Amino acid sequence: MPNLKDLKIRIDSVKSTQKITSAMKMVAAAKLRKAQMSAESARPYAERMEAMVGALAKSFDGVQGAPELLAGNGKDEKHLIVLVSSDRGLCGGFNANIGRFARNKIAQLQQAGKSVKVLCLGRKGRDQVRRQFGETILETMEDLTKNGAQYSDADAIALRIRTMFEEGEIDVCTVVYNKFVSAITQEVTPLQVIPFQLDEVESNEEEENDELKALYEYEPSEEDILEELLPRNLSVQIFRAMLESFASEQGARMAAMDNATRNAGDMIDNLTLTYNRARQAAITSELIEIISGAEAL
Repeated sequence: MPNLKDLKIRIDSVKSTQKITSAMKMVAAAKLRKAQMSAESARPYAERMEAMVGALAKSFDGVQGAPELLAGNGKDEKHLIVLVSSDRGLCGGFNANIGRFARNKIAQLQQAGKSVKVLCLGRKGRDQVRRQFGETILETMEDLTKNGAQYSDADAIALRIRTMFEEGEIDVCTVVYNKFVSAITQEVTPLQVIPFQLDEVESNEEEENDELKALYEYEPSEEDILEELLPRNLSVQIFRAMLESFASEQGARMAAMDNATRNAGDMIDNLTLTYNRARQAAITSELIEIISGAEAL
């Protein structure tokens, strides 16, 4: 029969854990509201920026002398994967899902004979990749979303990526992040930022109405505008990925802590039932001993 003292200690321990998970759930819910608003507010700007770059890119499609950020450098051998994850755990399958996608992506590229480097934005992404592909990790940047995603950090990361591209260290850059859908749903999303993916933009434009397909005349020249927009678009897309990832992290943590709180409650009920049964059995045993002793006298 279970020891009553041990059962009592275990019940108290689970109750303490339940308080912690409940508090973490409320904190994540509070952060989620702000993070969700930031992510949803950034989407229209990022999408419109991408659409404008895509509209300008059409005039350079297949033309020699197009900006390298747009058309690429003509090579496809050196790949950089920017893996956006979290610095903390206890958020369900948030990091495991993106880590699994990244490992599969790296394996596919390496099997095709490509060189792969990984820039980890978040400690957990590094932990997911390090065991199998530790040699591919270029650097791990932590605490970028400690107080929410900041555009200055995204701009610095974009500058580093552009420098690597200009120096010939990479040919293709893909950002992998969790897109926020709802508090319980996140989608692992790969976004190629170098060279610019025109096909995806064109497919998105087909879904827009005719009013948004108007023709524009650009001043100054399209070359000058692209020279300004392409680096800025890179920063905006990375910032968008960081915002989406942070909102997804909070949603996943809130759902995970809600499940943990519920499970702790079920465990407390089961342990309490076991404790009461053990206590009743002990009382019954003592009564039998007392009655048997009295009859013996």
